[in-house]
Amino acid sequence: MKIRAAVLEEFAKPLVVQEVDLDGPAPGEVLVRLGACGVCHTDMYTASGADPSGYAPTVLGHEGAGTVEAIGEGVTSLAPGDHVVTLFSPQCRQCVHCESDKTNICLSIREQQNLGYLPDGTTRLHRSDERVRHFMGTSTFAEATVMPEIALAKVSPEAPLDTIAALACGATTGIGAALYVAKVEPGSTVAVFGAGLVGLGAVAGAKLAGAERIICVDLDEGRLQQARHHGATDTLIGGPDAPVQIIEMTGGFGADYTFEATGNVKVMAQAVESARMGWGLCTIAGVAGKGETLDIIPRWLITGRRVAGASFGGAKGRDRVPELVDLYLDGKLDLDAFVTNRIALDEINDAFAAMDRHEGVRTVITQF
Repeated sequence: MKIRAAVLEEFAKPLVVQEVDLDGPAPGEVLVRLGACGVCHTDMYTASGADPSGYAPTVLGHEGAGTVEAIGEGVTSLAPGDHVVTLFSPQCRQCVHCESDKTNICLSIREQQNLGYLPDGTTRLHRSDERVRHFMGTSTFAEATVMPEIALAKVSPEAPLDTIAALACGATTGIGAALYVAKVEPGSTVAVFGAGLVGLGAVAGAKLAGAERIICVDLDEGRLQQARHHGATDTLIGGPDAPVQIIEMTGGFGADYTFEATGNVKVMAQAVESARMGWGLCTIAGVAGKGETLDIIPRWLITGRRVAGASFGGAKGRDRVPELVDLYLDGKLDLDAFVTNRIALDEINDAFAAMDRHEGVRTVITQF
C-alpha cells in the first residue's frame, strides 16, 4: 500500500513528507493505522545527527497510537479493530529479561531493532526497490506502520488516541520512573528536575504513589505552572543553587527521591546531590548527548545516595500501558493536559522548531 510519511533523508536537514510503499505484515507482525503520534525529543535528536546510532533514510516517529488494520500469520493477542499504543520497548514475555521483575528491557528483537529492521532482518518500508529503515521499530510519522505483535499494547477503545499517544514514550517514562523504578513511597519527599513531558510524568507518578511533598525544578515558569497542576507542591527556577535550596527545604537532608528529566549532565549531577543522605535515590530518565559523561562526587554515594536509570520508566509496556490508560479513564491521571498542540503531518518540521524553543509540553500529529 501507498502511505504518506515523514522521511529523514539527511541528518541536520528538514524531514521530507512524501509517499512511500508499505508492505503488509509478515508472520508475527501487525499493520496499524495511526490515529495520533507525539513529537518527541528523541526524534529531533536523531534527525539532528547527534545520535551516534542514527541512520537514514528512515521514517521517524515512535510515540504512536492507532487501530489494528491487519494481522500476520500467528498473531493471537490482537485483531483488526483493536486500539493499540506503539512500544519502542517491546515485551515478548519469554526472554530472560521479560521473565524477570528486575528489568523491562526485552532482548528478543533488540539487535535487529537497533539496526532499523523488523525481527526477520528486513523492512516493510520502501520506495520502489530502495528499502527504508524502521526507526526504533515503530516509524509512526506516517499514515500506517507495520510492527511486531510484541511491540503493541492493546488498550481500551474508550480512550482518545491523541491523548494516550503520549504513553508510547514520554509520559510512561516519567510516570514509570516514579512508580516502577524508584517505587516512591507514600509520605515521601520528591524532587523532579525538568518539567517537560517526562518530568511532568514523574510529578504525576509521584503524586499517584502518595508522595507528601513534590518539588519541581525548571527554567520556565509556564512549565512550573504545569507541574503544579500535576501535583507539585513546591517549584523552583533552576540554577546552580538548586541543590542547596532543595537541601534547605528538606531540613538539611535532601529529597528521598530525585528524578532527572532534562538530559543535561550538569543537571543530572544536581539531582544526585539533592538526594537525601543515607537513602536518597536519584533516577536518571533524561538522555545525554553523544560522548557526555556524568561526574558524580564519590562522597555523595559513600554517604548513602544511590543512582538508577529508567528506560521507558521501567515499564513492561504490554502490561503497564493498558493499566495507565485505565487510570486515565478513571480520572486518576490527567493525560489531556500533556497535549498542548495538535498538528498535521506536513507541519512536522515546525513542531521540531517549536520543541527547540521549549514551547508547550507535547505536540501530537493528528492529521496524516
